Amino acid sequence: MFNEIKNSFRNGSMLGRLIYLNLIFFVSLKVLVVVLFLFNITTMNTNDFLGLAADSHTVIKKPWTLLSYMFVHNDFIHLIFNLLWLYFGGSIFLRYLNSRQLLSTYILGGVVGGLFYIFAFNYFPAFKDALTQSTAIGASASVLAILIGIATYAPNYNVNLTLVGTIKLKYIAIASVILDLILIPDGNAGGHIAHLGGAFYGFLFARQLSRGKDISIWFNTLISFIVSSFNSRPKMKTVHKTPMTDDQWRENKVQKQNEINQILDKIAQSGYESLTKNEKDILFRESKK
Repeated sequence: MFNEIKNSFRNGSMLGRLIYLNLIFFVSLKVLVVVLFLFNITTMNTNDFLGLAADSHTVIKKPWTLLSYMFVHNDFIHLIFNLLWLYFGGSIFLRYLNSRQLLSTYILGGVVGGLFYIFAFNYFPAFKDALTQSTAIGASASVLAILIGIATYAPNYNVNLTLVGTIKLKYIAIASVILDLILIPDGNAGGHIAHLGGAFYGFLFARQLSRGKDISIWFNTLISFIVSSFNSRPKMKTVHKTPMTDDQWRENKVQKQNEINQILDKIAQSGYESLTKNEKDILFRESKK
């Protein structure tokens, strides 16, 4: 079973990997809690170590929590709810964009959500008394970044909901944001504020992408550098080409389509003669397919 999970994680889509990571974190932390209980160790709290504290001074001492908090869940219901939303939004996201952009939206959306949470608790008087006790955990900000991001990029995508019928994705996104906003005074204010931070990043990312600018490129470059550093291999003669996975094929398709769209936009703005020789060759090759 372990080998099956490992192979599924290695060869599956980025959406599947994010779901697996959340499940692995949840199970591992629950097992750790059992071990600590059996050895009567009560001084260690996993949420204190991995959760994101509202107090900025604590965050400076535990900078990793700005990343780790988005993979930690207190209970099974919280986990399943977030994973269902992640699967829903992530599946639509990958119809239009690629897996690297999904990962960057999840991580950067969670980071921005965390920063919104820290800022609010340090600068709004309503949270003064809760500043030193409040800790944020959960993938909700990351999940909402993905949902709002794809809803901004493809607002008229139709979703079929049981008992409701067909509804455009943009209305689901708008309702989610409004709910988080009006529920701030009714409990879990930090969570709702973090959700809004994630939604803000998703919106900003998609708006900029629609204008031809991918603000996540630096993050994807950083991840590629880190992965290549750990996967450095000696040069070997290539005997055969490894078939692409579905995720790789989908990513290549999206990248080619984005390239064609940029060329067509350039023609619309400046005419065909403004294209470079390479751009004309690309357009010619695609027209033959």
